[in-house]
Amino acid sequence: MDRRTFMAGSATATAGALAVFGSATPGSADAADPTGSGGDHVRSVTAITQVFGSGQKLVAVAVEYDRDIDGSTLSTSTFAVTDRTVTKVYANRTAGLARRGEDGRYVIVELSPDDTAAALWVTQQGPGTPPGDGSGDGSGDGSGDGSGDAGGGPGQGGPVVGDTTPGGTIVAAQATLTQTGTVTTTHGTRYAPDSTARSTDTVVNLIVDDFRQFSFSDPATGQTLKYNLFVPKTYDRRKSYPMVLFMHDASVVNVATEGPLVQGLGAVCWASPEDQARHESFVLAPEYGSVVIDDTYEPSTLFEATANLVESVTRQYSIDRNRLYTTGQSMGAMMSLGLNIRYPDLFAAAFIVAGQWPETQAAPLAQKKLWILVSADDTKAYPGEQAITEVIQDQGTQVSTALWDGRSTAAEFAADVRSMKAQRTPVNFAAFEAGTVVPSGSTTSAHMATWQVAYTIPGIRDWIMRQSL
Repeated sequence: MDRRTFMAGSATATAGALAVFGSATPGSADAADPTGSGGDHVRSVTAITQVFGSGQKLVAVAVEYDRDIDGSTLSTSTFAVTDRTVTKVYANRTAGLARRGEDGRYVIVELSPDDTAAALWVTQQGPGTPPGDGSGDGSGDGSGDGSGDAGGGPGQGGPVVGDTTPGGTIVAAQATLTQTGTVTTTHGTRYAPDSTARSTDTVVNLIVDDFRQFSFSDPATGQTLKYNLFVPKTYDRRKSYPMVLFMHDASVVNVATEGPLVQGLGAVCWASPEDQARHESFVLAPEYGSVVIDDTYEPSTLFEATANLVESVTRQYSIDRNRLYTTGQSMGAMMSLGLNIRYPDLFAAAFIVAGQWPETQAAPLAQKKLWILVSADDTKAYPGEQAITEVIQDQGTQVSTALWDGRSTAAEFAADVRSMKAQRTPVNFAAFEAGTVVPSGSTTSAHMATWQVAYTIPGIRDWIMRQSL
């Protein structure tokens, strides 16, 4: 599977997430006029979303009928969706995606994630994905995100500590669908084409819906921090679980509590069914109402409040204090580095994506387990991480280094990860080759394109999850 088509989504969404509608009178479908309107038999129309490296997208519509539908009679010409490209149509037993459908009351109409109208996370330069790239952002936010990357860092027109200006917008998931072909039930009744345009009336957000939203009032700082929390589906207080903290970049500041979940894969990838099957864990994703840190490296009190939030959640649930992990992109990566320096006994390992910290303060990081990933053409984070790893090596800690092609397939990335793991060093520093992470035709900066790729590599997450204090 190519990394640019990676989807953080489960194969099937639960039917329990749907609105409940009255059932048809027994036998009514079998007795229906073969030339009758299919619209008379539609019970609900559900939008289905998934999160990609570039953000959440509307990828399918589930049409619920009053009787089981024969999937063998369906094709991409059976339905039309306004401003969207239909790529696949099949019957299913639930309102969810499937590799292979099965006869059921739902017809799943899959849509191209490359459509401009697919994007539900829109940054300052607009929605869209370059053609042929299912996960590239195409929104082209080169305006910076508070990281200090060229063109957008503090002192260059970018946000500074305390800035509350949102860098993105969450678009409501909505689609309008028309049945343009005949739909046939498993009993042979034909529902004729219907010119009625039907709008989606409910939404299933794959993985995102598995998180719950809370608010933390920190008595130590006086700050209130909104956050998202994923609890393992088979949570048992008699067991002990690891927890991952994900911290977003500054483009997600003051958007919505769910912002960290829909902006990209940084939070939701750890909560995917695939990751949870390998490593059951909690996932904590705060939403910052303002920029926490900039190039002055003097964070606001939200920095301390984040550490206190981790402590609070750890006390509330059965969480293994020896297996707390942190990760983040840009501002969130800077915070991960800073938290590891200020609270050296808090996290067992960190995944640092496109961030930096003053090398003069980096010596304590030599005692930590880190996986660092940046782009070689990131003009701030790359030299910043080079300086940090030099300090770490000067302290006597071994560091593995590698240069990767950001266009690699999943199999190629897996081989890259295995090669680094084989060196058995506590710190791994990988950089994407210059010019390999920005999708063709996109104006996204290499800095922001880094995390669109970074969180599609499961081998790094597996390494993180194996570390402990």
